[in-house]
Amino acid sequence: MRTFVIGDIHGCFDELMELTRKIGLTADDLLISVGDIVDRGNKSKEVYEYLLNRPNSKVLVGNHERKHQNRILSYSQEIVKLQFGADYEDFLKWIRTLDYYYETEDAIVVHAFFEHDKDLKEQKQEVLCGSTSGTRYLEKKYGPEAFWGEYYQCDKPIIYGHHVVGDSPKILNNTYGIDTGACHGDYLTAIELPTFKIHQVKAKKDYWKEEQRLWQIPVLKAKDWNNMQFADIDKQLNKLAYIEEPELVNYLAEIRIWKEELVNSYADIQLKIENLRKSLMEEHKENFSIEANKFPFKACLFKSKTNNFTLEYLEKNLNTPSKVSELKNQLKL
Repeated sequence: MRTFVIGDIHGCFDELMELTRKIGLTADDLLISVGDIVDRGNKSKEVYEYLLNRPNSKVLVGNHERKHQNRILSYSQEIVKLQFGADYEDFLKWIRTLDYYYETEDAIVVHAFFEHDKDLKEQKQEVLCGSTSGTRYLEKKYGPEAFWGEYYQCDKPIIYGHHVVGDSPKILNNTYGIDTGACHGDYLTAIELPTFKIHQVKAKKDYWKEEQRLWQIPVLKAKDWNNMQFADIDKQLNKLAYIEEPELVNYLAEIRIWKEELVNSYADIQLKIENLRKSLMEEHKENFSIEANKFPFKACLFKSKTNNFTLEYLEKNLNTPSKVSELKNQLKL
């Protein structure tokens, strides 16, 4: 049985298949992924399904898997969530079963970092997977410009990915960096153990550049604008103001107009509540509380009675489109 450690795949399924053919991978061979099998490339789901179903495969948690685990979704994760569709929750369950390191007789495999002065079992998960908190932790330990591999002096080699190191592996102090930028149009790399022979295939294109363009509109339309706070909608719109593609510009303009129309309806809501409160007080006097409690927006009526139903109150409490729309429907506005 042979062992192959493969670098960051990032959804580059075609290159993964080409590399397995090149090395003559058999069912008896052990295939170890350093993690970051998804995001940025065009076929993340296919990579996941292949590694899920292939015998003798081991996948480690990379920072991209960890983002999905923690449901911290930036653009590349939002794309993958859409690509996976109904299978996304199964993917999340699967990545929760993955380990943060793997050790063979010949090497230690991690996704990103390793503290040189700690045993393998003492390593922090956030360090091993290269999360933001792990990166900050190591910057305090080694300095912002230092590289952990510069301090590594142990006899057992460490193979890792995470940072693109160029077209060929970075070999330093018995450490092997094998993220060679497949999703950016560079190379997908594997190291064969125990010989440490390097195998590579060239990516067909810069997948990440293409994916960012292709998925802009689907990702934007999939955002939960209706339950997003108005302040966050403004942040999103300002963040995307650089976009020049007509279809996207029009879509974002529609979102901005929709949001502004809802915010502008505060005055109508306030007036309708004030008038209803006055009517109830005139008609029911001492029984105002009993009558007010019959309405789903009773809190607004009581606020109005104490002269606290202000625009500031509305801005604070009706801070999402769904809340404004729900109250407008209840008021028949």
